[in-house]
Amino acid sequence: MKKKLAVLLGMSMVMGMAMPAYAADDLVYAVEAGSAGEAVAEEKGWEYNSVASQADALMEVASGTSGAAIIDLLMAGAMIGEGTSYPDLVHTDELTTEEYAVGCRKGSDLAAYINSVFAETYADGSMQETAEKYGVQEALVEQGEAKEAEIAEDGDVAYIQEKGSLIVGITDFEPMDYKDGDEWIGFDADMAKIVAEKLGVEAQFVEIDWDNKIMELDSKNIDVVWNGMTLTDEVKEAMECTNAYCNNAQVVVVPAE
Repeated sequence: MKKKLAVLLGMSMVMGMAMPAYAADDLVYAVEAGSAGEAVAEEKGWEYNSVASQADALMEVASGTSGAAIIDLLMAGAMIGEGTSYPDLVHTDELTTEEYAVGCRKGSDLAAYINSVFAETYADGSMQETAEKYGVQEALVEQGEAKEAEIAEDGDVAYIQEKGSLIVGITDFEPMDYKDGDEWIGFDADMAKIVAEKLGVEAQFVEIDWDNKIMELDSKNIDVVWNGMTLTDEVKEAMECTNAYCNNAQVVVVPAE
């Protein structure tokens, strides 16, 4: 499955894919509340049904409750098509071009700290190794030169180190954050664990309502939003965001003909 995802991402992002057509006016789209997919549906004036997660959006299509779903390309590569959880679903052409970043509280020094870890792990190849493990290497964004982050005495980094945990807000989103038994794994989950280890703390993963991610962050219920979060104007205005680390797109998922 991981090889399939890497090939799909490479073809789609570099060459483009000729996928089945769809009749936008005749469909009700399942979208994750508060997601980039919901924003696309609103922008295009499509009728849509908001659900709790992108995984739920796929279940809507599989069950016939919704005619289509709008989800992330990276998730589509991992979850639909031959050899996946939804072999009878396919995706159409890309609707958008996007980038992923990690969200921290506005003004937080944690974003700069994570950027330094991104740069370090990209330079030593460990970010690429982690990406290959989950089949997202074709989507990686090259990171800049590693620089030591400026840490404030009363900032988020000190706060996290004092309490001994990095609380990561996520949803169930293969291949970025998903469960293997009782353990959260995925590209984002593994990178968050690396950051936590360098901070000298434990990574704790908390499933959140994606539509409430900014509130969860500001209330300190979580320390970061790290779940394939698309960089939008709203996100950049409300959060201190890291550098982009993955390319993505929104795609429409429909039953195979």
